[in-house]
Amino acid sequence: MSDAGSPPQSKPPESIDAVPLSHPWRWVAAAVIIILVALFLWGAATNPAYGWSTYSEYLFNERILLGVFNTLQLTIYSMVIGVVLGVLLTVMRLSENPVMSAVSWVFLWIFRGTPVYVQLAFWGLFPTIYQNLQLGVPFGPSLLHVDLQSLSFPFALAVIGLALNEAAYMAEIVRAGITSVPEGQMEASTALGMSWGKAMRRTVLPQAMRVIIPPTGNELISLLKTTSLVTAVPYAFDLYSIATREIAARIFEPVPLLLVAATWYLIITSVLMVGQFYLERYFSRGASRKLTTKQLEALALAQKPAAG
Repeated sequence: MSDAGSPPQSKPPESIDAVPLSHPWRWVAAAVIIILVALFLWGAATNPAYGWSTYSEYLFNERILLGVFNTLQLTIYSMVIGVVLGVLLTVMRLSENPVMSAVSWVFLWIFRGTPVYVQLAFWGLFPTIYQNLQLGVPFGPSLLHVDLQSLSFPFALAVIGLALNEAAYMAEIVRAGITSVPEGQMEASTALGMSWGKAMRRTVLPQAMRVIIPPTGNELISLLKTTSLVTAVPYAFDLYSIATREIAARIFEPVPLLLVAATWYLIITSVLMVGQFYLERYFSRGASRKLTTKQLEALALAQKPAAG
């Protein structure tokens, strides 16, 4: 017999025989999608308008490979300059100096608020707007005089235009990453005797990279595709310009050359996506949404009623 004061013994719950719900419409939808994709691929493979023979002929053409190389140069140079300027703009934006903060805000306002094609067209007209560049003493002799109209530097102008536009977006990405780190991290680093710069390098930025890397990878991929707009400068030696304005205009077959350009863009972006994946995994070390075994055991012990 049980004691009068003890609670009644409860029976253990019966096991539940859970039967998963069937979803036949999922299989029907999957089958329909597979059939539609197969029909599209078959139609594209047998459609002479795609010009697959021309596509295979020009896929590894010397001029196309030159365009790929120039596109990579535009992307890398513009991204490096954009990241450096973006970090500088972030420091200015977070500065307590109102002038520095205002200058950074105006820069972001202009370059994020106007189309990149318009900006590139402006840089293409830069030698026309500023025909001469002079450096010297005010109301005195000129120490340096450069005739910009006599120079031809569309590649440099394209890099400047892309980099300045990219800097505006990178500044916001870096700012979001830095502000995502709790302020206590900086305070703790300062209490340990670190300077502001060392605390940023050793404490804040490593934690902020988890927030910075994903959108930066997206920006790099977007910048790669934006290089197709440098014809506004005008710069005519990138992948898109060579494929469409040079070769396709000569042989009067735009569709296969567009496919050639799209293939190379896909190849490069795929490589960049793989690199982004490994960078994200590297900087996310030690951060997981899943509880460890020890954490689960501690949670289970905490939820057990205290023996009385």
